[in-house]
Amino acid sequence: MASALEQFVNTVRTLSSHGNFRELCEYLSKSSEVLVKNTQHLDNVLETLDIQQHSLGILTVLCAKFSAPATTGNNAQDNRFTQTQEFILNCNGEHIRLAPDTFAELCHLLTNYLVEQKQPLKGICILEKAISKLRLFDSQLTSIHADLCQLCVVAKCFKPALKLIDIDITGICQEQSYNTNGPQFDAKYFLLYYYYGGLVYLAVRNLERALYFFEVAITTPAHAVSHIMLEAYKKYILVSLLLHGKILLLPKYASQVVNRFIKPLSQPYHDLATAFTSNSSAELNAVLTRHTEVFTRDHNLGLVKQVSSVLYKKNIQRLTKTFLTLSLSDVASRVGLSSPSEAESHILQMIETRQIFATINQKDGMVIFRDEPEKFSGPEVLKGLEEQLQLCMDLDKQILSMDEEIQVNPQYVKKSTGFQEEEQPNKSTYAM
Repeated sequence: MASALEQFVNTVRTLSSHGNFRELCEYLSKSSEVLVKNTQHLDNVLETLDIQQHSLGILTVLCAKFSAPATTGNNAQDNRFTQTQEFILNCNGEHIRLAPDTFAELCHLLTNYLVEQKQPLKGICILEKAISKLRLFDSQLTSIHADLCQLCVVAKCFKPALKLIDIDITGICQEQSYNTNGPQFDAKYFLLYYYYGGLVYLAVRNLERALYFFEVAITTPAHAVSHIMLEAYKKYILVSLLLHGKILLLPKYASQVVNRFIKPLSQPYHDLATAFTSNSSAELNAVLTRHTEVFTRDHNLGLVKQVSSVLYKKNIQRLTKTFLTLSLSDVASRVGLSSPSEAESHILQMIETRQIFATINQKDGMVIFRDEPEKFSGPEVLKGLEEQLQLCMDLDKQILSMDEEIQVNPQYVKKSTGFQEEEQPNKSTYAM
């Protein structure tokens, strides 16, 4: 082993045994260059360190192994994965929380590696464990949340991500402790968490929650429009059309740069929304044909086709307000479908999902539209109201608790006191 690495091992052991973890973290932050230069000996270093007593040292070594240029074969790459897996599952949680930025960086490197290797499924359980070790409470957001959601989206395995994103965030893990302005959280991973979370909800057809996640990504305070915000905005438009038949206005607290720059960058999607609100299938199909390449490049063609299908159903719903009976051929011609059988297929889907109430007479090809039955009575409605009421009560308690925390926060008290002193008129104002 090179002498520099021997010194590294001795320093890690000495500082760890004396409990000088702050000094150890400072030393490790300056050791990356030495470790990267001696990549071929790092496995020997790992063998000399104990995973519980020297978690911070092993963490730095593993980050160096991932960051070093790839000059070895697949065996070494597999070795990196197995070493990282063993470390995350067995490391000392109290120690790694002293270097949250380095621990999160290791998870980011592992995620990128698994995506490149097209093996995202292998990392899901590992990142679940990593999150549980880093966060202090269930509703605290870490940057590793975004990595887990990304792996779930790529692997099309959504259940692990849903367990996380169904919990509303009430706190953020301050990972960048070395920052001169105090502990911070990288906004990139905040945006990615809500973007990938929105994709997960889209995959499981929870459109309301998907719309909320995309909205959070778009309305995050910003001085410039990031690519993540732009992609979230495009999906926000499409989900708005699917849910509400129009683009919902963004909240007033959205940054001005969003309204100023993001809309011109999303013109094909606004063209689609304009065609959708015109209720013209022909106009919508023309926009779809004109911008197919853009929608395909953005990986949004599937959502756009769903919007097209929703327009047909929307127009069928409009017919129920005007007619009691119609032939399938009339329905097809009025809403722009190619054949009566296609109209029948859409109507059957809408009946099954209770979007309309109708019956089809197969013998003469007629559709009989009916009024919506009473739906505001029964035990199911009462149970739903009780659940919503309990949710509101829990939310109210949470808001009061957060308000109390803010009121006793030293920074808030200092700023609010300073503002009050500035607003106080001087004594000469009242002099007679």
